[in-house]
Amino acid sequence: MPNILRRWTLNLLLALAVIWIYTCLHPYTNGYTRATFPGAPGAPGPGLGLVQQPSKWGNVPTRHPVQNMRQLPAGQPVELPQIQHNFEAETAAVIMTRETRRQAVLDAFKRCWKAYKEHAWMKDEVTPISGGSRDTFGGWAATLVDSLDTLWIMGLKEDFRAAVQAAEKINFGSTAVSEINVFETTIRYLGGFLAAYDLSGEKALLAKAIEVGELLYLAFDTPNRMPITRWKLSEAFQGKEQVAPNWILSAEIGSLTVEFTRLSQLTGDQKYYDAVSRIVDVFADSQNKTLLRGMWPIAVNPRDKDFTWDTTFSLGAMSDSLYEYFPKTYALTGGRLPIFKQMFETSMNTAAKHLLFRPLTPDNANILVSGIFDAKNALRAFLKPQGQHLVCFTGGMYALGGRIFQNDEYVKIGRKLTDGCIWTYKSMPHGIMPEVFHIVPCPDATNCQWNEAGWKETVRRHYGLERTDDIDAKIKTERLPKGFLQIDDGRYILRPEAIESVFILYRITGDKNLQDAAWDMFTAIIENTSTHLANAAIADVSVPGEVAKMDSMESFWLAETLKYFYLIFSDPKIISLDDYVFNTEAHPFKIPKPVSGRR
Repeated sequence: MPNILRRWTLNLLLALAVIWIYTCLHPYTNGYTRATFPGAPGAPGPGLGLVQQPSKWGNVPTRHPVQNMRQLPAGQPVELPQIQHNFEAETAAVIMTRETRRQAVLDAFKRCWKAYKEHAWMKDEVTPISGGSRDTFGGWAATLVDSLDTLWIMGLKEDFRAAVQAAEKINFGSTAVSEINVFETTIRYLGGFLAAYDLSGEKALLAKAIEVGELLYLAFDTPNRMPITRWKLSEAFQGKEQVAPNWILSAEIGSLTVEFTRLSQLTGDQKYYDAVSRIVDVFADSQNKTLLRGMWPIAVNPRDKDFTWDTTFSLGAMSDSLYEYFPKTYALTGGRLPIFKQMFETSMNTAAKHLLFRPLTPDNANILVSGIFDAKNALRAFLKPQGQHLVCFTGGMYALGGRIFQNDEYVKIGRKLTDGCIWTYKSMPHGIMPEVFHIVPCPDATNCQWNEAGWKETVRRHYGLERTDDIDAKIKTERLPKGFLQIDDGRYILRPEAIESVFILYRITGDKNLQDAAWDMFTAIIENTSTHLANAAIADVSVPGEVAKMDSMESFWLAETLKYFYLIFSDPKIISLDDYVFNTEAHPFKIPKPVSGRR
């Protein structure tokens, strides 16, 4: 072999050896710097510290690419029915009252935002008692992103601009947690950026939405394209095989359609809509095969596409926004996908028959509460009369769906559910509803008269007391208002669901009594949750006297609760329900309109 050829061959082998050694030491290339994982030198802690080049998530190779991409429905959106009430002109006195209340909500928000800026800027949450910070959703400034559209709606444009500039610097390729919740990331971050863009037109926000969308899309890279909702980014980053789990909460997999659909509409990239439409198909196919036909259980199996096996059915925690998104996605897609109407009406009819009940109340209130249906088998199927603060969103859901699909009965049901939550607020010693409770259902919903002896007998049986036991003492010990059986979880964690339904019912009916109810709720919450910095969750609202506060203020307090309070005291033309749908984190997305539309 000539010397020059031998020298060339030796240099080539040496170069290949160097490349091989570098690859072994730095296996995670493809536009990214090396990730540091738990236990590795320089790892940031117990979780994942993934470093990403800007906007490169879309370049990560997929193992299971889509062969036939589904498209958003073509053609002009249909003209949806009018949703909002035709509000009359207000008198000067009414305007003054409303504006005073609106200003009080604005002041509460500004106080909390100040606390976040000073004590937890770019962190997920501020701790409202200790003045520290907490990262609970990936460390990506959840409160900041969640509050972007609230800042815009409330007219705090200087704070909005500062928040946008800060949001541009969030690195969604780096997180200190080992796994992320795809559902929470979708509703808070993707939803937050999309809504703020829809309102402001700020292009940087759409760019961040695309960045989050590219990240989340990788969770769908499984053999059957069903997503992993409790998702390890490191495994996707390394190109490892991903498989959908065999157990997942129905809300987590069923509540992605609004955000992913809106992202496809704004970008023209069909892959996001394609991803969620495949999930919708599985829900549609299984709707009449479950143990409570017409609804889906709390848990489903996306690995085998079996959404029928669990026995517990609820409109509350773990199922909630699955149902909420049917009419909202129908509106967002311009009424061109009738499957969402069919799924909503079938599920709501089933829920009305099997889950909703009228509680026994000392004032004989004609209200409804949504419980839990257990379908273990045909002989043992029964309703658990458990109420939840979280399930209070159902009033607004029924009413909104009733308007969209022109079903007045749904609007009436929505009002009774909303009144049920207002009644529960008023029944508690501080005027605030607990997280979870049990209440006595009426034996006959059409003829339900208060029976104190009957209530006490139900309490006796519920706790397994002897007839000679002191039932009144038990009622006092358990702190039971009349009609209640048990306070399962007395916390109030600054939840928005009750005011959400009060707001929607007000915008639909125009009933100003709902504004008064909202004001009573707001003042009770502010009085009992305020700290020297912001507002804090309550440990137990059933305890008389001064409440014990917890050092927690979740981002939805600013994103949802205070936003809904603000909007119910604002001009109804602001974020009209005829123009926007809210995602489940209260982020408003514009409804596409026909070119010849009236608005």
